[in-house]
Amino acid sequence: MKLFQKGLQSGRKRGRLFDRYEDGNISRRKMNTEEQFKYWRRRIFITLWITYATFYLCRVNFSVAIPGIMDEFGYTRTALGGIATALFAAYAVGQFVNGQLGDKFGGRMLITVGLITSGVLNIIFGFSEILVALTLIWAMNGYFQSMGWAPSVKTIANWFPLKSRGRVGGAYGSSYQIGAACSLALAGFLAGAFGWRWCFWIPGILVIVSAIHCWIRVRNAPEEVGLPTIEEEANKSNESKGIRKDHHLGFGYTIKALGNPAIWFMAFGLFGLNIVRYGFMVWAPSYMFEVQHASISTAAYKTMLIPLAGSVGAVFAGWMSDKVFQSRRAPIAAIMLFLLGMSAWLFPQIPVEMWMLSLLCLIAIGFMTYGPHILIVASAPMDYGTRKAASSATGFIDGVGYIGAALTGILSGWLTDVWGWDAAFYLWICASIFAGVLMLLLWNYKPGKGEYE
Repeated sequence: MKLFQKGLQSGRKRGRLFDRYEDGNISRRKMNTEEQFKYWRRRIFITLWITYATFYLCRVNFSVAIPGIMDEFGYTRTALGGIATALFAAYAVGQFVNGQLGDKFGGRMLITVGLITSGVLNIIFGFSEILVALTLIWAMNGYFQSMGWAPSVKTIANWFPLKSRGRVGGAYGSSYQIGAACSLALAGFLAGAFGWRWCFWIPGILVIVSAIHCWIRVRNAPEEVGLPTIEEEANKSNESKGIRKDHHLGFGYTIKALGNPAIWFMAFGLFGLNIVRYGFMVWAPSYMFEVQHASISTAAYKTMLIPLAGSVGAVFAGWMSDKVFQSRRAPIAAIMLFLLGMSAWLFPQIPVEMWMLSLLCLIAIGFMTYGPHILIVASAPMDYGTRKAASSATGFIDGVGYIGAALTGILSGWLTDVWGWDAAFYLWICASIFAGVLMLLLWNYKPGKGEYE
């Protein structure tokens, strides 16, 4: 009998613990609003961080597979650059569309659908051989990959207030940098051990699991779990008003928000930055394989340094923009972009035998690339578009940016085929300077406070 009573008491304790955390419906042990916000912000941030990191398992893997595909089928760099361009072009179109849909339907649904479909397409890609089929599948993958970023920024904007978005955006941006590094490491191992096709099969399975995890853990906004909105929280109105939907203000509102000139400057700044970013991410493994005579696995591991250093750069840039520049994103972005141009000029000048200096230069390139990148694609859209149009602003900025990524995919390959690697590096240097100049024009710009921060 005592044993039965002890078991019953233990079951009740577990029941109270479950009730405490079940979707914010805290029925037995009451937490105050501040405690609930703390719990949910941590849960949302960590889940979205993990989820978006896994998106890159099914995107960056292609750059590691390029040498293996060239060796098996004899395709040129221009042809394979065309496959990369297909993804970026479809991603750009998807950003314009899914940015608007993210504000309408919320991030939870779009992220889950996009990730599952991307995983399936990667598995199919690994079985394909014909160039047209490879290009078409990778383009479709680009569209569904675009369901990740803008809706996730929208969700972050719903949960976090303006004063913390630089730091939160910088920390969240480390997700795709760490994700890219993990993708390169995993793809490098799989390509070296089993062949290029495995670079797509294993990541495809992993992201489907990640999508299910996201659907279970994420909620679009505080009001969906019975908490006040962040505007109500800021006004000290912390009484629960029950479970509500994240209200969409209409496509007229979200499209009108794109009329802010600062959003356009940021968009074309990202256009230039993505030429550099994806120039290195797509072609650095091939450059090190051909020019520095590294194995494909070693080249992939070295390329990992770019996003790994970038994760530090993202956190640094977000902190600097909040603490030093009073939530102005452009100044630190401009400084880092000009330093990026200098680093991109230096890298091909370093002799092959000076490998340590080459690695340090790669680290500098990653740090200076992803610092301004996270400010442009995360913090600035939340600031300039307000949280109600954050997904639309992010989609527009990222969409224009990925036109630059599409350009660098095929153009860098063509320049290298015709004039050699130096021509591609000159393209990347000029693009970083162009982006830096645009950020200079926004040096003193700071968004005003509106109804929907």
